[in-house]
Amino acid sequence: MVIKRCIQMMMFICGVIMTSCKSEAPIQQEAEYKVVKTTKTNTAVNSVYSAAVRGTQDIDIFPQVSGIITKLNVEEGDRVRKGQVLMIIDQINYQAALKTAQANVEAAKASLATAALTLDSKKELYENDVVSEFDLKNAENAYLSAKAQLALMQAQEQTAKNNLSYTEVKSPSDGVIGTLPYRVGSMVSAQMTKPLTTISDNKVMYAYFSMNETQLLNLTRKHGSKEEVLNSLSEVELRLNDNSIYEKKGRIESISGLIDKNTGSVTIRAAFDNASGLLYSGSSANVILPQEIENVIVIPRAATFEIQDKSYVYTIKNGRATSKQISVQPLNSGKEMAVLSGLEENEEIIIEGVGLLREGTPVKAKY
Repeated sequence: MVIKRCIQMMMFICGVIMTSCKSEAPIQQEAEYKVVKTTKTNTAVNSVYSAAVRGTQDIDIFPQVSGIITKLNVEEGDRVRKGQVLMIIDQINYQAALKTAQANVEAAKASLATAALTLDSKKELYENDVVSEFDLKNAENAYLSAKAQLALMQAQEQTAKNNLSYTEVKSPSDGVIGTLPYRVGSMVSAQMTKPLTTISDNKVMYAYFSMNETQLLNLTRKHGSKEEVLNSLSEVELRLNDNSIYEKKGRIESISGLIDKNTGSVTIRAAFDNASGLLYSGSSANVILPQEIENVIVIPRAATFEIQDKSYVYTIKNGRATSKQISVQPLNSGKEMAVLSGLEENEEIIIEGVGLLREGTPVKAKY
């Protein structure tokens, strides 16, 4: 009896399983998704380039005489004016050398005066046939020698004056003091390879960045010449290291005439007013260059998704979602993307709910 019931139960279970296998798979329902047709338009896009910020001129200051620093008149970061004394090198020896040179000049002047008197006397005696022509020529030569000696002593005096003036190390331009590796008591010399300091003229700062050869060629073809490229480029912005945008816009002033053989790029210089002193020479930043792009497809960022750093959109093909790889560049708003390749005009792309879709999902377009 128990065996008979077990057999009946097994037959019932098998029947249920066979019935389930015969039932049809559920039909996948299509869902509505918002769709747009792609069109071409003109738009602006920001290109970002890494830049090195430099002063209009960074001048290394080297000593022109040797000696010990006896006085330091500035500190690092101080603003200085052209001609301002930055530091003083021991002047005692150079003051003594100047006095010696001045004394030699006076002695040479006296010798020249004596030689002049002798020459005048010889000329008068020669005219009266008292002395020979040989004596006259000797007097003339002595005068010329004394005159040359005076010129030599005056040159040495000027050198002594220059050397004494060089003990006062002065700023060659307006700017900001850099590091001061040498302090009072340090021995310096004219043969040093490391500068006393660097003066950075930072009224206007230059941001140097590189553009590859292809980008430069595209710009040149578009505008006709390098000069026209400079005239047509818009004002540029500077993004600082803290991601803030510098308060004043800059202007591209020059494009190098040589392409670097190693990098295949050209150097471009943008100038920024630095009246606030916020920019420092030697810092790094990013130059933001807005450029006009013509006849490009613009799509919402929400329409894209990424797989392994590659961008895709879903188009509709035969009523189903079909992924398509594209190349894009973010636009200034951050909400739209310029499609550089991968899409053609009048293609239907899905612009919402992309994260819920899968390849081949049935889609009902909603415009």
